[in-house]
Amino acid sequence: MPANVRKILVSNALPYANGSIHMGHLVEYLQGDIWVRFQKLRGHQCTYVCASDVHGTPIMLKARELGVSPEELTEKVTEEFLRDFAAFGIEFDNYHTTHSPENEALVAEMFSVLYEAGDIYTRTIEQAYDEQEGMFLPDRFVRGTCPRCKTADQYGDACENCGATYSPADLIDPVSVLSGTTPVKRDSEHYFFKLSDYEERLRQWIAEAALEKTMVAKLEEWFEAGLQDWDISRDAPYFGFRIPGTDDKYFYVWLDAPVGYAASFKNLCERRDDLDFDEYWRPGHDTELYHFIGKDIMYFHTLFWPAVLQGAGFRTPTSVFAHGFLTVNGKKMSKSRGTFINARTYLDHLHPAHLRYYYAAKLGPTVEDLDLNLEDFVARVNSDLVGKLVNIASRCAGFINKRFDGQLAAELHDPALFATVAGAADDIAEHYEQREYSKAMRRVMALADDANRYIDEKKPWVMAKDEAQLPEVQAICTQGINLFRSLMIYLAPVIPTVAADAREFLAESAWHWDDAGDPLLATGIAAFRPLLTRVEASQVNDMVEQSKQS
Repeated sequence: MPANVRKILVSNALPYANGSIHMGHLVEYLQGDIWVRFQKLRGHQCTYVCASDVHGTPIMLKARELGVSPEELTEKVTEEFLRDFAAFGIEFDNYHTTHSPENEALVAEMFSVLYEAGDIYTRTIEQAYDEQEGMFLPDRFVRGTCPRCKTADQYGDACENCGATYSPADLIDPVSVLSGTTPVKRDSEHYFFKLSDYEERLRQWIAEAALEKTMVAKLEEWFEAGLQDWDISRDAPYFGFRIPGTDDKYFYVWLDAPVGYAASFKNLCERRDDLDFDEYWRPGHDTELYHFIGKDIMYFHTLFWPAVLQGAGFRTPTSVFAHGFLTVNGKKMSKSRGTFINARTYLDHLHPAHLRYYYAAKLGPTVEDLDLNLEDFVARVNSDLVGKLVNIASRCAGFINKRFDGQLAAELHDPALFATVAGAADDIAEHYEQREYSKAMRRVMALADDANRYIDEKKPWVMAKDEAQLPEVQAICTQGINLFRSLMIYLAPVIPTVAADAREFLAESAWHWDDAGDPLLATGIAAFRPLLTRVEASQVNDMVEQSKQS
């Protein structure tokens, strides 16, 4: 492997297998997929893993309600996840499940090392117990008023309004989500991880990981409030891994879920000779590890997870990238308004490339929320992808096919203009690297404007009427096709299926990032077929109508 090739492992947060993938989820998976595709296009060894998060009380209860086993339920949901991911061009190198032998072995190993070191201890706690249901209640099955900001109807582990974390016992006026009754308190022995011992080590990791400044500010708040030891166990009945040496205690889903990243990779290593688990998951190797997550799970990924990894003898992430929530038309996604849109509903009406591009055009590296404005979506996709980008090829391909037997000229008509487009490669690459996708899209579309302006000025459709000018027409259209090709290479991470169709049209089998600076000359191209059609407002309206629920 060449010396400048990076070895990178990337994960997305694991989707919880009790519901469908929706437009909000797709912000994260598309952000991760675009970054991975970019790294691969640059020639790096970038491995992309994910898995279904399948443990916990919600899944146990959902399976009970449906009269199936948790395994059957989560396998069916995982099949749906995989169909939707594939349809949106999200291409994991491995997709696994947290209910796997690899995950169970890794969790048990981490627990054993931490327990032996004294980083895990037991203590008796009071827990919320639903007498009507006859079970201890997980944090998220108790709701009440936040003890800090007094916002009503919050989960028992964290407030969505102020971000405070606490236990269900801290809630004001707690209620069981299962029965609607007030839970009683019962004693139970639980296992705790000594997060409070890790502040200095975590501060050092945060500095090394160069986390985004908003994330660092939030972490500073948590440090000031004092790190709380973490309850990593749950009482039976529970769908998960039983803690070794116990009869009725299980690992909390939030302990084994992030271990699912390592377990999915381990599962892949068993099938791939070019990957070594320890090289990516033990300290002292020149590899990179990145997690793409939502801002709502920062606490787990920037405090608990790196601390557990450090204590258990594993490497910590190179960095963690968090994104904001999705709003639609400036408001929270709503089933009654039809703006809580499932991935499958979108696919029933629109091309995945449209959404991939729109998200990229609005995504940056911060935790700011992203707004899907449906009117703007129609206008921007039609203007940028169809009106600017695909238009370049459609304006030039007909002349090459009909007048020159599909042969490109041996020289460019305007080498300086091509050099300008090729010269943008490093800047655009840096935007992708820093997850400044919106800046990359703006730069590409500005270059597309230059390409269209060039074709407008040269008017090959007028020149083609004069036989003497045909050689120049061939050179101008070859220039246009090459400008389109370079821009399509830059956009290949964002709209991969459109890029694949463009490659077929150009009779090329594969692209590398550097090919954008190397023109295609004196070679044959295929007949041009429309690569994308316009979005109609009626398609969007139909999608919203289909999503409406009372």
